[in-house]
Formats: sequence, structure tokens, C-alpha cells
Amino acid sequence: MTAPAFTMDMALVFCVTGATIFLFITQWVRVDVTAILAMLALALLGLVEPRQTFQGLSSTAVVSIIAVVIMGRGLDHTGVITNAVRPLMRMAQGSRSRMLALLCTAIAVISSFMQNIGAAALFLPAVKRLSSQTGIPLSRLLMPVGFCAILGGTVTLVGSSPLIMLNDLMRPFGLKPFGLFSVTPIGLALVGLGIAYFLLLGNAALPRMRAGQQASPAPEALQFYPELGRLFEVHVPPASPFSRSTEVMITDLCDCHNIHTVALAPQGGKDILIPPDREMFIRSGSIFAAYGPEDGMREAAATFGWEVREHLTHFAGPLSPDMAGVVEAVVPPHSAFQGKTISDIRFRHTHHLAPLALNREGEKLYQQLAGHPLNPGDTILMFGTWEAFHAMRPARELLFVQPLDHEILHPRKAGLAGFWFMAATLLAIFSGLPLSVCLMSGAMGMVVTKVLTIDEAYRGVDWRTVFLLAGLIPLGTAMEKSQAAAWLAHQVLAFTGEALATPFVFYLVIATLSTGITLVVSNVGAMVLLTPLVIDIAGGVGADPRMAALVAALAASNSFLLPTHQVNALYMGAGGYSAGDFLRAGGPLSVLYVLLLAAMASLY
Repeated sequence: MTAPAFTMDMALVFCVTGATIFLFITQWVRVDVTAILAMLALALLGLVEPRQTFQGLSSTAVVSIIAVVIMGRGLDHTGVITNAVRPLMRMAQGSRSRMLALLCTAIAVISSFMQNIGAAALFLPAVKRLSSQTGIPLSRLLMPVGFCAILGGTVTLVGSSPLIMLNDLMRPFGLKPFGLFSVTPIGLALVGLGIAYFLLLGNAALPRMRAGQQASPAPEALQFYPELGRLFEVHVPPASPFSRSTEVMITDLCDCHNIHTVALAPQGGKDILIPPDREMFIRSGSIFAAYGPEDGMREAAATFGWEVREHLTHFAGPLSPDMAGVVEAVVPPHSAFQGKTISDIRFRHTHHLAPLALNREGEKLYQQLAGHPLNPGDTILMFGTWEAFHAMRPARELLFVQPLDHEILHPRKAGLAGFWFMAATLLAIFSGLPLSVCLMSGAMGMVVTKVLTIDEAYRGVDWRTVFLLAGLIPLGTAMEKSQAAAWLAHQVLAFTGEALATPFVFYLVIATLSTGITLVVSNVGAMVLLTPLVIDIAGGVGADPRMAALVAALAASNSFLLPTHQVNALYMGAGGYSAGDFLRAGGPLSVLYVLLLAAMASLY
């Protein structure tokens, strides 16, 4: 192939590209503003047609991101994500390294068979919940997960757009097509490299905790009430002719044993009361959850013949931190509760909240709470669902000490959310319609069936990500239209000269070139540009043209240096990352990536 002559348009495109990268790194303006400025500069300089200036806003990539984020919010809104991350929490056993390995492995597997932006968007709410529940800063989790989503696209021939196109681009040259799993050995090695990189070097490579991110879970109000103990699940054995009566009133458990019942499943059934009324009885065969000191709980269990469990099983879902919790509330002056006793107010029956303790001028009361009249300044520690707390807040009879920022989940819609997600996925696989159409159909299905409202859908979209990608797409168009990318590729290959006769060096140059072009042009654009070029040169230096094309396709996924890849752009805002963070963490990984890819291609 003949190298194109250098033109003024090429020089202008290189100037705009250089200025864009410079602003990304220095952050003199926000990255989305930089992308919009680049888009406008291309139009003002005549490097793209006016109709192409804003084509990024309607591109398949941008619309797909919006749709998947909306579906991800719907899945999160209905508790599907919460249920999905619970097994990961158990397997991680509190270890950040183990959790990181599990998350990275899971998303790499999913990304090997579906678009990595889809997998990344679905994992975003899951990683957020894991971060909030474990106290691990989100910035220490999102980047490894995002990078492994990209790496997962190298495991099969349907994992990324360049690999999907590979056989079609090789067909005019009469080369044997690759099979679905032909690339798997190299892809698995690249995924393994990414996981090992973050497990071994993550502390140095990843950004430190951002302002507003917590290094540990927010201190719960419970820690100021040590005599309350902790939450247990208790199973009452079924009645039998040989067992003693285990019937006990809930208020007696509190007053006599300092055991505060917050949930009850009569006869161990699916109907759960949160909380049960204080006059109710706990009878044989029931299961209940209660706060209490460990010694007192064991003593009561021995007295009544209960089986006490350390961890929630029957109530694991309804009493999870996403559904319910403990909050302190202060009685304000002029409150209607002033002068009334807790028994008069009937917190459990009327407000579905269970009082656990009363703090009056520094004195903490745990038992016989019902008869105490409330005074202004009294603090009540209560347990309930977040929905119950939110329902009580507008009356302002109590002022909550902790912010009620927990989202109210609607598990009744979980089936609908799952249905629309699966429908969109199957439509994308089997219909032949554009990915954006399939995914937006699923997103609108969730809105129409009231899984979430359209306002909630709009709030879920990170519009900074949308404009970042929309602004960069015309830059890729200008690189291709002006032939700047083709000129650059020819110059690099000509500069390396005779060194290309060594297979490792040849593949290393191709991988480096594909990586560089992908950062500015789309990975698909880089693949279309490089495939005929590297196949042609491979024949001249005695290298395998099929492997040369494969290396170019795989290196098009080496997009870790800048937030220009769709996954990086999506996670940039959520993780609070800067372009410098991607350079620091992605730089060493990108170098290792091209070295490993070139080495494996030489031996493959």
C-alpha cells in the first residue's frame, strides 16, 4: 500500500488531537468540555462536515451506553443487583484482594461473550453497592473492573468489535478465518495479566481515596449503644408433646432480657413483620430477628430452648443494609410527640419502626422504654426499613441525625426488570438489529412497565460521559477522512525498517501502532485502517499475515492510557478519576500488554 502524502488537513488534525490530549492531562477544563471544544474546532476548521459535527450524540455507542445505564438502574432499583452481589460478599469474606479478583474474573467472563460496555454498565451499580457495604473506596474498585471488562473482550472472537470484524477484513486476502475460540489462549493470558497487575501493583497504581469517599463504612449509630449488642436470628423449635412452652411476649423480651425484636416470621413462613407489634407473642415454630447482648441472648436461648444463629439466613434479604437499618432521631421543640410516651405513640404499629434505646441527657435506657414520656432533646434509636423512615420524615415530629440517603428498593418489580434486560440481550444476539435499538427497547420497556420513572432514568445517566464520547467521535472521523492515521502508520512502519524481519519486533510494532491509533480513532477505525496494511507488510517480511491481523485486532483493546474508551469514559465520573489516573494506572499495563501480546504472537 502506498503512503498518502502529508497535507495541511493532517497537520490540523494532529494539532487538534495534541491539544485535546494536553487538556485531558492538565485538566484546565473538564474532560467533557474538552471533548466538546475539540468537536467544535474540527467543524470550524472544516475538518469534518457540518452534519458530522454532532453525529456522536446519535451514534450507536452513545445511545447504547444511555440505554444500558438505564437498564442497570432499573435492575438496581428493584434489588436485583443487591441479590447478585450478596454471594460475592460471602465469597470475599472481607478481603479486598479476593473481592477484586472475583469482580475482575466475573466481568471478564461476561465481557468475552457480550459487548464490554454492556457488562461494565451492569457492573457499575453492583460495584457501588459493594463499595458502600465494605467501605472500600469506589476509586479502588472501578478502574480494575473496567479494565478487566475491556480485557475480557479479547477472550473470544465475539468479545469486541475489532475481533468480530476480523474475518471479514481478512476475506479479500484469501486468508483462513479464525474460529470462535482461536484467540482464547492469548485472551486468557491478557486477562490474567490484568488481574495480576492490580492484585500485585494496585496499591501503587490506583488513585488514593478521593474526597467524599470513605475508607471504612460510615460509623453506625449502634456503636454508641454498646449494651444493645448486635443482630441475631433466632429459630424457635416446633411444639411437641415433650417440649416446654416457648411462648413469650415481645415486650417481655425487651423489659426482662434486653432483647429487642425487629422482625418476625410467624411459624417460619414467608410473611415477615418488620417490626412486629410489642404485644405480639413469639410462638413455637417462629423465626425472629432481634438485637441483644450475646450473653443475654445465649441465656434466653437456654431458657426457652431457642436456636440462635450468628448470621441472618431467613431475614438476609429483608434486613440487608440496602433494605433496613438503624437510625437515631431527636425530639425537636414543639413536636407533637412531646410529653407522650413511646407506648402512646405506638411506633411499631403506626410508623413501622422499632425503638431500641432512649438517650436522655447522656443516660441511655434500653429496657422498659414504653412508659417514658418524651422530652425535647431526647434521642431515640430506632430500627426499620428505609421506606418506613422516609415515610415518617415529612411530618418532622422527629429529626433524623443520620442522612436518609438510602434508595428505596422495589423488589416487587424485580421480575419485570429481569425480563426486560433478558429481552434486550436476546434481541441484540438474535435479531440483527443495531445494538442501540435493542438496548433502548429494554430500557423503555422498564419505563413503560413502571420499573422506574423516566425522571429516575434521566437521573441515572452520567451526561458528562455522554458528551465526552460524543465529542471524541468526530475526532476519529477527522483522523480517517484526512488520512492522518494512515500516514502515521506508514511512517512508523517505514521508520522501523529492517527490524521488522524479527517476528517479535514486527508484532510489537503492530501492537504499539494499533494501541496508539485506538486512543484517538475508534477501535473499529483502527482495525479497518491497519488490517490491510499489516497483512501487506507481513508478506514482505516473512511473517504470518493472519497473526499480524490478529495482533492488530487484539491491540485495539489496549485502551487504558486515556478515558477515550467507552468503558473508561463511563467509569471516569463514577470513580472520580482524572486523565492522570488513567495514565498512571494504564501506562504500565499498556506496556505489559503489548509486550505479552507480541511474545505470545511470536510463539503461537
